[in-house]
Amino acid sequence: MSLLTIIVVLIVAGVILWLINSYIPMDGKIKTILNAVVVIAIVLWLLKAFGLLDSMKGINV
Repeated sequence: MSLLTIIVVLIVAGVILWLINSYIPMDGKIKTILNAVVVIAIVLWLLKAFGLLDSMKGINV
């Protein structure tokens, strides 16, 4: 996956999240949960895109 693709996806996700937060009326707690879920999903996607998530499968806790 190219760096340009990653940057475009991050920009698109940020704009969509901003539009949802700005123009869809909802409770503040729901917005906080939505933002947290999106940030966690993006972080996991980035870890997978850079190959760091696959290398952590061998770690046993």
